[in-house]
Amino acid sequence: MEVVCLCRAGFEKEVVAELQEYAAQLQITGYVKAKDKSGYVSYVCASEDQAEKFVSTIPFTQLIFIRHWFVAHSPVMLPDVKDRVTPLSLEAEKFPPFTALQSLLADTNEGKSLAALSKSISRHLTQFLQRKKRLDANADWCAQLLFLDGDKAYFGRCRVDNISPWLGGIPRLRAPKSAPSRATLKLEEAWHHFVPKQEWSSRLAPGLRAVDLGAAPGGWTWQLVQKSMFVDAIDNGPMDEALMESGQVDHHRADGFVFIPKKSVYWLVCDIADKPARVASLVCRWAENRWFEEAIFNLKLPMKQRHAAVMDAAAKIGDVLHGAGIPFELRFKQLYHDREEVTAHLRLY
Repeated sequence: MEVVCLCRAGFEKEVVAELQEYAAQLQITGYVKAKDKSGYVSYVCASEDQAEKFVSTIPFTQLIFIRHWFVAHSPVMLPDVKDRVTPLSLEAEKFPPFTALQSLLADTNEGKSLAALSKSISRHLTQFLQRKKRLDANADWCAQLLFLDGDKAYFGRCRVDNISPWLGGIPRLRAPKSAPSRATLKLEEAWHHFVPKQEWSSRLAPGLRAVDLGAAPGGWTWQLVQKSMFVDAIDNGPMDEALMESGQVDHHRADGFVFIPKKSVYWLVCDIADKPARVASLVCRWAENRWFEEAIFNLKLPMKQRHAAVMDAAAKIGDVLHGAGIPFELRFKQLYHDREEVTAHLRLY
C-alpha cells in the first residue's frame, strides 16, 4: 500500500525528507518512489494498515511540502485505451464505500494535459459507484483518481477530515485587479490556510493595526487594507499610489530589519527576500518583545537543503520563545502561490 503525495514540481526531495521523518516517528517501514519534477511522491508501506495509519495519525496541518495525500495500491495499468473504466472499477471494489470520487492532477504540464481524460473517466467511475451503491455521504473516506499517463493511474482514498479544504491542495483564488502585485495572493492564501474561517471576524477584524516589513509595492499591505486594518508599511522602495490614497497606510522609508514600532500591533507580515536564518532572527526579535500577536512571514529557501533550512528556522524560533517563556504556535506551509519559499504563521499566547 502506498501513501501518494502531491507537491510543487521540483520539491519532491523535500517531500521525501518529510515522509521519512514522519515514518520514523510512527515506526512505519517502507521506501520512497520519487521522480524529479513529477509533482508527486509515493511512500510504499509494508502493509495497508501502516499506510492508513500514516494519513490518519499525522495532522495534515503539520505538513509543509505536501499539498494533498491519499492511500492507494500500486498504480492500475490500463492497457486497453478503449476501456480504462473496467480495471479502475475492479480496483474500486477493493475499498469500502466513499463519500464521492475526486479527480486529481499533478501540477505539471504533463499532468494538466490529462485533465480531459481524467474528467471523462471520473464521470464513468462515479456512475459505476452509484450503481453499485458504493457512495455514502457519511463515509470517512473519499475516492481519489490520479492519472500518471494515458495508460496508468492511481485509484485510492483519502480521509475527508485530514486533507486540504481545496481539491488537490490548490486554492481557486483570483488576483485582484486593483492589487499592486500578484504577491497579494500569498497572504490571502495564508489566511485561508492558517486562520479558521469562523475566526476571521476577530483575528482579521476591521480596525486592527499591522506592520508590513518589506512592503513595496504593497501586495500584502493591500490585503490588510481590504480588511480595514491600519498599516505601517516598511520599505525603502515606493508604495503603490492608489493604495496610499486609502488613508489607512503610513509608509516608513526604512530597513525592515532595523525598524522598531512605537507600539505593539496585532499583525506582523513580512515578505523580505533574504536568508531564512536572518528572517527567523528578525521574527525572534519581534516575538521576544511581543511587538505582535500573530505573524505571517515567508522564508526564501536555498537551492539545496530546503527542508533542513525550514527545520533550522523552526528550531531557532522555538528555542528563543521557549527560553523567553512565551507560549506560541508555529506552523509552516509551502502554499500554492509560493515558489522557492515557504510561508510561516506564528501566534503568541
